[in-house]
Amino acid sequence: MTKTTNFLAFDLGAESGRAVVGRFDGERLSLEEMHRFSNGPTRIHDHLHWNVLNLFTEMKQGLAKTVNQHGVELSAFGLDTWGVDFGLLDRSDNLIGNPYHYRDSHTDGMVEKAFEIVPRVEIFEQTGIQFMQLNTLFQLLALAQQKSPVMEIADSLLMMPDLFNFWFTGQKASEFTIASTSQCYNMSQGRWATDLLEKLDLPTDIFQRVVQPGTEIGRLLPALVEELGLGYHVPVIAPGCHDTASAVAAVPVAESAADSFAYISSGTWSLVGTEITSPVINDKSLAYNFTNEGGVQNTIRLLKNLGGLWLIQECRRTWAQQGNDLSYDDLTRLADEAMPFTVLVDPDDSSFLAPGDMPARIREFCVRTGQVSPDTEGAFIRCALESLALKYRWVVEKVEELIERPITVIHIVGGGTQNRLLNQFTANVTGRPVVTGPIEATAIGNILMQMLAVGQINSLSEGRDIVRRSFPVETYQPEDSGAWTESFQRFVNLIEDE
Repeated sequence: MTKTTNFLAFDLGAESGRAVVGRFDGERLSLEEMHRFSNGPTRIHDHLHWNVLNLFTEMKQGLAKTVNQHGVELSAFGLDTWGVDFGLLDRSDNLIGNPYHYRDSHTDGMVEKAFEIVPRVEIFEQTGIQFMQLNTLFQLLALAQQKSPVMEIADSLLMMPDLFNFWFTGQKASEFTIASTSQCYNMSQGRWATDLLEKLDLPTDIFQRVVQPGTEIGRLLPALVEELGLGYHVPVIAPGCHDTASAVAAVPVAESAADSFAYISSGTWSLVGTEITSPVINDKSLAYNFTNEGGVQNTIRLLKNLGGLWLIQECRRTWAQQGNDLSYDDLTRLADEAMPFTVLVDPDDSSFLAPGDMPARIREFCVRTGQVSPDTEGAFIRCALESLALKYRWVVEKVEELIERPITVIHIVGGGTQNRLLNQFTANVTGRPVVTGPIEATAIGNILMQMLAVGQINSLSEGRDIVRRSFPVETYQPEDSGAWTESFQRFVNLIEDE
C-alpha cells in the first residue's frame, strides 16, 4: 500500500492568504485548507504598503496549525505570491521600510520617464515583459528619481516570495518565475538585465542568484522549528513562486493538446496566454504589449495581464460602503438579468488601476467615450463581464498570431472559474470550448512542484495527469456567437480609439 505524502502550499493573493495541505496517495491528490488570513494594502499617509510582518506571522501560524493541531507530517512546504513587489534589505539583512503595494501611485509617470532614458523597444528587447507602471523596474526607478534614502542603503532586493523564503530559511535566492515579473531580468539571455539597469542608473548588485522552480531553498531555521514546536526541519521548496506560474502548472491539459491551448488564470487579475518553450520578443509582441514570463519546467508563459474581476470587486466594495452589501452571486444574477451589450469599457484603462469608487470611474469612462452610463448594479456588472470576455478574445487572437498556430481550447483556472456567467461569455465570444477548473489551481501547481522536487513525480505532464484524475472540470460550449461578433468589432474600435 502506498504511503500518503503531505505537502503544504502557502498561497498569498491580493485579498487573502491560505495554508493548504495537499495529500497524495500515489494516485490522486486531495486538498484541505488549514489556515486562512486576510491580505491587502495598508494606507500610510498617501501611500499603499503591504503588511509583510503580519503575513509572515500568519504563515508561521498556518505551519504550526498544520503540524501541531492537525498532526500532519510534511514532506515539504512552498509559497507563492503575486508578482512585481519586493523588499529591500540593508547589509545586516534588516528590512528597509514597508514594501510598496503595486497599486500605489508613486510609479505614476515612471514608464514615460524610463523611455526618456532608454527607448521602449530596447527595454522590451532585453526583458520581453509587458509595460505596466506597477512593474519592479518602474518601482525602483521611482525610488531613484525621488532620491529615496532606501536606495543608498539597500544591499539586497528580494521579490516578495523570496523575502519570505529568506525569513524561513536564512537563504537568499530569487526564483525564476517571480524574477521574470520584475522587468529587470533578461529573458533571452537568462540573467539579470544589468545593461538596462545601469542605463537607468539603478543598482545591479542588489539582485540575487536565480534558481529554477522545484529547487530546495533550504530547511526551516532551527529557531523557527523551536518557536513553532515542530520537532523536525521541514524542507522549503521554491515552486513557481509567482502565483500565475503555479496556476498554469496545474492546468489539466492533456499532453496531446499542449501546443494548442490557451489558459486564463482568473481572479483579481486575468492572465491570458499560452505555454511555449522560448520567448517571443519581436515587433508584434511589443506592439501588442505582451509579456514573456518564466514558467515551470523550462517553459515560458506568453501572456497578457488584464484587469480581471477587479472592476467587480471594487464596485461591490463601493456599494457595500454605501450600505448596499450584495454578494457576488447576487451581482452575477443581476448581471444575467440586465440588457446585453449596452455599454463596453476597456478593463485595462489606467483610470481603473487604483482602489476607489469604481462605478463613478466607469461612468466617467462612458462619458469620455460617448456612451450612456449604466444605471443599475446589474448593468455595471454586465458591462464589466462582457468587456472582460471581449478582451479575452482580443488576446487569444493575438496569441494565435504570435505563435503562428491555432488555439483550439481555452482552460480557465482559479477562483474566477466560479463565475459561470463569465465562463459562458468567454466561450460565446471566442467561439471555442472553455474548460474550467480546478478552482484551487495555484495551490495545486505549488504542490506539484514540491512533489517534483522530492521525486514524488517525474514530470509536469505526470503532474497534470494527476490533476485530471483528482479534480472536476466543466466544459462550456459556444452559444449565440453572432451577437458577440458584432459587439467584438465595437469593442476593438473602442480600445483602438482610446
